[in-house]
Formats: sequence, structure tokens, C-alpha cells
Amino acid sequence: MLADYLSELLNKGQVFDLGQLIFPGMPHHPNQPPFGYTLLKKHGDITLHEERISFCSDIFMMGGHTGTHLDAVAHVARNNRVFNDVDISDYQDYQNGLEIMGIDTTPPIVKKGVLLDIPELLGLDVLPHDFGIGEEELQQASQNAGVEIEKADVVLIRTGWMRFWEDRKKYLSVEDGVPGVVEDGARFLASKEIAFTGTDTAAYERTPPHHLPCHVILLIENGIQIMEMINLEKLSKAKVYSFLFIALPLKIRGGTGSPIRPIAVA
Repeated sequence: MLADYLSELLNKGQVFDLGQLIFPGMPHHPNQPPFGYTLLKKHGDITLHEERISFCSDIFMMGGHTGTHLDAVAHVARNNRVFNDVDISDYQDYQNGLEIMGIDTTPPIVKKGVLLDIPELLGLDVLPHDFGIGEEELQQASQNAGVEIEKADVVLIRTGWMRFWEDRKKYLSVEDGVPGVVEDGARFLASKEIAFTGTDTAAYERTPPHHLPCHVILLIENGIQIMEMINLEKLSKAKVYSFLFIALPLKIRGGTGSPIRPIAVA
């Protein structure tokens, strides 16, 4: 029964934190703002009552696509047209964001997750910077892991690139490029009618090219939302390939994306 399964999962399952630490100077996509932080009030600045009770508080600034995050459906357009061939021109506003298909329309994500570990498949620690992940690699990784990609799944794809996280220039590798999904891989995932997909790099797909054709295939043509900068190292090390995936985007009205702290339970 479902109740028995959930009880066993909660009692015996391991929780994997897939979100990255957020801090000033962390890697961020060149098109997105960096993370900014200030501690506004330190303990002792203001005290209350004879017991000298104090509160510290802070302020931080970040974009919807800074750190581990989820793209809204209307994050990408082609000739101003988004998913379902909708012209977004009159449904966007500098003050209020996206009137349709914004991140606030994405419900909490609680789905079956699948890890496709491409470096493990190839006997590597990390993929080369110019490696393209296509249908063949995705199918082979699925078979190698003994998991089937099914409708409405969340498919997470590991490149191993997270090992470079502490070296921002190397992780982003704007000039040399970064490995990732290529177009026939994106079309393969779309044919499986998955719900979401994500990877451990800043752009999801192989770069260059920097106009991100896989975003077009997934977001614009199929409405499949993309997650980036997911830490998949612990899942890979534990050889966990199928799991309960949970992620909650912030309900930012009109937002083009949202930071998330995804977890896998297995």
C-alpha cells in the first residue's frame, strides 16, 4: 500500500540535498546577476529589555536564475513566441514580469526522478568541455542504470562538471565551452514526455552555441522546464538512479525563474 511505502521511505530512505551553497562570488551565468549579501544588523547593534535581547538581520539580492534554479516556461522565446505558439509581447511588463507562464504557475514538484550519469557510463570522472550528450548517451545511461524514462518523470543528467564549482572561471568556461545536452538528446527527452529536466552545469546544454537550441526544443516547443546547477555528486557516488524528487520554486509573481533547493529521497 502507498502508506506502507511512504512509511518505509521516510524511516529508511536517505535524503540527498541537490542544491548548491549560495554565497557572494559563486558562479553565475554571464547573462544573470551575481549573488549579493549584506548583514544589516549585528547582534549588539540594538538590544531590547534589560536582558539585552538582540536580533541580527540581513539582505540579499539574486536573480531568478542564480544558483540552483528552475526556469519558468516562458523564460525563453523565439521571435517573441513562447510555448503553445503564444506571442508574449503583450504579456510582459518590467514591473510585474510575465503575465502568463511565469514561475508562479509552476506547482510544487513531487515526482519520480531519474539520474543519467554520463561520466560513469563512459568510465570518466568528468566529461570533456566539448562533449555533447545525445539520444544515444541518454538511452545507454538509462539502460546502464536499469531505469526507464517514463512520462512525467524528472530527468537529471550528470556531466561531473560540479567538481569545478569552486573555480568560477573553469566552471563557467565561457570561452572553451561546457559539456551538455545537444539537440537530438533534447528531442529524445521531449519524445518521452518528461515533466522536467536538469543538469549540473550553468547552461544545461553544451555550449557553444550560446543561443541555447535545446532550451528552444524543451521550453518553447514542449513546455518542459529546465533546472541548472544541480549538485548530483552524492547521488552518483551512492549509485542512486531512481528516487522521489522534490523541489519547490518560490511563488514569485511573473518571475522568469526561481532558486530552488531540490532533494532526492531514496
